[in-house]
Amino acid sequence: MRIAVGLGKTSGEERLEHQGISRRDFMKFCTAIAVTMGMGPAFASEVAAVLTGRRPSVVYLHAAECTGCSEALLLTCKPLIDALILDTISLDYHETIMAAAGEAAEEALNQAVDNPDGFICVVEGAIPTALDGKYGYVAGHTMHDMCKRILPKAKAVISMGTCACFGGVQAARPNPTAAKGINDCFADLGIKAINIAGCPPNPLNLVGAIVAYLKGDKIDLDENGRPVIFFGESIHDLCERRKHFDDNEFAPSFNSEEARKGWCLYNVGCKGPQTYNNCPKVLFNDTNWPVRAGHPCIGCSEPGFWDDMTPFYQN
Repeated sequence: MRIAVGLGKTSGEERLEHQGISRRDFMKFCTAIAVTMGMGPAFASEVAAVLTGRRPSVVYLHAAECTGCSEALLLTCKPLIDALILDTISLDYHETIMAAAGEAAEEALNQAVDNPDGFICVVEGAIPTALDGKYGYVAGHTMHDMCKRILPKAKAVISMGTCACFGGVQAARPNPTAAKGINDCFADLGIKAINIAGCPPNPLNLVGAIVAYLKGDKIDLDENGRPVIFFGESIHDLCERRKHFDDNEFAPSFNSEEARKGWCLYNVGCKGPQTYNNCPKVLFNDTNWPVRAGHPCIGCSEPGFWDDMTPFYQN
């Protein structure tokens, strides 16, 4: 995988051609982003104009997390992440996949943060705050101090995944590390991160948020700091099994004939009525999503879901 580090001076068309990406495949991707943003396929050309412009510098920080959000992003297809996204943005720091390590990695981070054109900061993971943040370190600095130094300098901050948004599993009771989400932890610094919730979130929602920011669009947020264009409807209202719910047709167990027929999974724990996300509309890798695959929604894009939505297989 080639990770682009720098200010991205080549044109988007040249980068796409170099990667062997056809205009048709690129426009399909732009159409998917436009639909995800609620703009409709006709706006694919606007998305394309943004994605083929000067690459924005992106600094991707890791705090207390499992790296599942990065995995979801890196597994994006149509086209593959290394063929498009990492050559569409200038991913100047991502400690999991960058070639540099140690002091060289720190130098790359400092160079990106000092970029005269500014940078977008994406944070994955919760921030441990107990014992002055000593439960989590990166390069000799606590995760709290790292974010406190970098986030105020960013042109925009995006929390990637439920851990960064609301604390996630790290903040589950009894929360011994006093883990917090970005907005909760750094409210005193005036940080107002865009929350792309999910465990993991759909990577198209992250790309859509970046595109909206680069276009200069006003991003309306819900009460939990999530973009309404992605999180404005409940899983329940979007679900293809909704008709079975309305008809009082519920699967009593996972191995039942009713489950095989695609009946509603509410009685085996589905949290779709309490969960706001666009999973049924966007799908993962344009292929599937949990309920269609036969697993109930666990409410992973909601604050406190590890405590409030459990037991996962009961309702």
